[in-house]
Amino acid sequence: MDSSNLKYLISLLLSVAVFACWLSGPVHAEVMLDRIIAVVNDDVIMLSEFENKLHAARAQIAQEHAQAPPDEILHRQVLESLIMNKLQLQLAATTGVVVDDETLNQTINRIAEQNKVSLTQFREILERDGFSYERFREDIRDEITISRLRQRHIDNRVAVTDGEIDNFLATEELQGGAENEYHLSHILIATPEAATTEEKEQARLVANKVLEDLANGEDFAKLAMSVSAGQQAAEGGDLGWRKASEIPSLFADLVTQMKEGEVSKLIESPGGFHIIKLTGLRTSDKHMVTQTRARHILMRPNELLSEADIKNKLEQAKARVMQGENFAEMAKSHSEDAASAVNGGDLGWVNPGAMVPEFEAQMNLLKPGEISEPFKTQFGWHIVQVLERREHDNSEDLKRDKARETIRQKKIAEAQQNWLRQLRDEAYVEYRLEEKKPEENVPDENAPDENAPDEN
Repeated sequence: MDSSNLKYLISLLLSVAVFACWLSGPVHAEVMLDRIIAVVNDDVIMLSEFENKLHAARAQIAQEHAQAPPDEILHRQVLESLIMNKLQLQLAATTGVVVDDETLNQTINRIAEQNKVSLTQFREILERDGFSYERFREDIRDEITISRLRQRHIDNRVAVTDGEIDNFLATEELQGGAENEYHLSHILIATPEAATTEEKEQARLVANKVLEDLANGEDFAKLAMSVSAGQQAAEGGDLGWRKASEIPSLFADLVTQMKEGEVSKLIESPGGFHIIKLTGLRTSDKHMVTQTRARHILMRPNELLSEADIKNKLEQAKARVMQGENFAEMAKSHSEDAASAVNGGDLGWVNPGAMVPEFEAQMNLLKPGEISEPFKTQFGWHIVQVLERREHDNSEDLKRDKARETIRQKKIAEAQQNWLRQLRDEAYVEYRLEEKKPEENVPDENAPDENAPDEN
């Protein structure tokens, strides 16, 4: 995950949780002297930190209309959360993970926007309810720092192999996770209620004639409109897209064995004779995209050539191609994109979103055969030619991407749990619970004597 996505996710999380907790109002309690309630390596946790965190936790529970745990459990959870945050921030400091003010400001601006208030209004709301805006900023900085730390130590080290994806998809298929959808068309040659043998045979003859006409190339929809007694006859017998569970049991087993475009044999029922055509077949997660096959020439300014010089050279290159010179040969000779230059600048089939926005915008303006004017991206100056376009079923790629991300998130969660456990086990933690007041009391069944250090 790149840093922009990371910041977006952090801001989203904070907008629905932290912001709600802060804005729910402070606890109006008797002011008590602050004191240390725990030592974490060479840092401390103050009573005020604990009370603020406890208040935020209770506010969030209330906002979510959840059942709050007993006080002793909630206190223990809050204190342990503070300890783990301290440990991660300490590690971030020693490993050089820093969040600059610009990143922090962008994140807070995004939180304000997502809550439909201006930054000034955001600050006024906090301060009106008795909260320090500066403390809020530092809390957000800590959250981003911890996320970046975890990304460095866990997320970036998690890999998913093709074999793991294959196994995941095979298991999902066995469990019925990828259900097909069937586009059906239907013709009914009806028989009267309590039909005689002669009436049934007459209907069978008509139905067989329809099958014969279909085999000879007659259009199914036209025949349905002219002879079918089905409810969808006026729509050419179109039954639409249906999952297997939604197909009438009369012909469900037959349909699931048919190939796309195939017409069934006659299916007899008390109401007459049915003919089914499997007009289309897709998985429920079918995903069609418009792919573009394009090629380009890339040039970059250098000490000898300015941006104006490069733009002029590309304009000349385009003019030469328009006069009949070979684009591919020119790309091989002049393009500075080494990966595509050897293929005449060919980028292959490109999915939407695969290129940087500036490049994709220019490419999408072109018809097959057209060449763009020179344009600039973060990589340099380009001209691009669209060769062809096609509609492509991207379902398989999308399915594998989803499987990869599911496996990755599971591995990250497991790795994170192990990493945090190791971090906690190696830490020096000393509890200093000298007084037991309602908001201060943080009982721990496994805690040692209050004045003795706990190195677990």
